[in-house]
Amino acid sequence: MMELMIKKMLKVKVLNQEGKEVESVELPASIFDVEVKPTLIKEVVDILSGNRRRNLAHAKRRQDVRGGGIKPWRQKGTGRARHGSIRSPLWKGGGVTFGPTKDRNFKSKVNSKVKKAALKMVLTNKLASDHFILIDKLELKDSKTKELQTILDTVIGKRAKAVVVLSRKSEKLVMAANNLSGIATAPATSLNILELLKYPYLVVTTKAIDKIIKTYQ
Repeated sequence: MMELMIKKMLKVKVLNQEGKEVESVELPASIFDVEVKPTLIKEVVDILSGNRRRNLAHAKRRQDVRGGGIKPWRQKGTGRARHGSIRSPLWKGGGVTFGPTKDRNFKSKVNSKVKKAALKMVLTNKLASDHFILIDKLELKDSKTKELQTILDTVIGKRAKAVVVLSRKSEKLVMAANNLSGIATAPATSLNILELLKYPYLVVTTKAIDKIIKTYQ
């Protein structure tokens, strides 16, 4: 039974803020070593992106265009084509056929199990590609952007883009990260697939990884 448990765990190194390895922790394969299905990830991404979409485009249909209440000319005898209204899509300034409207709803629901499975696949891919960085702690003396940039440059590389996952909200870290164009922060209990895919690296504190395991196990 113990051998079975060992096989289901992955050993990952933990770095300090100076980029040196200080220890290693075991992560469950049920979260960080699952089968990656790109089609499922795309399905979830499409739904979440659609839910964020703002429906702004709107074209006037035939019934929305002003004017054209009478026939522009008589049916026969003019030598011109027959027309019943200047609001016809055939006319310049007329209504639009099958144009975008504000009535269209892009929102749809995604099954919670499918969403969780897709998230595990993204985490698996981050770890497999060495873009998953575990750090023992992430503490700033002051809410200085330069201090956070120095730490991240050390652990993930200079000017690399990343999502920093925190166990709890830290005003100092959030304020410092907001000033960095390629850095975002996220709570461990509500990870967003769109953000994880947007940024190449994932920087997670040891306290945050415990919350991730409890939340998504």
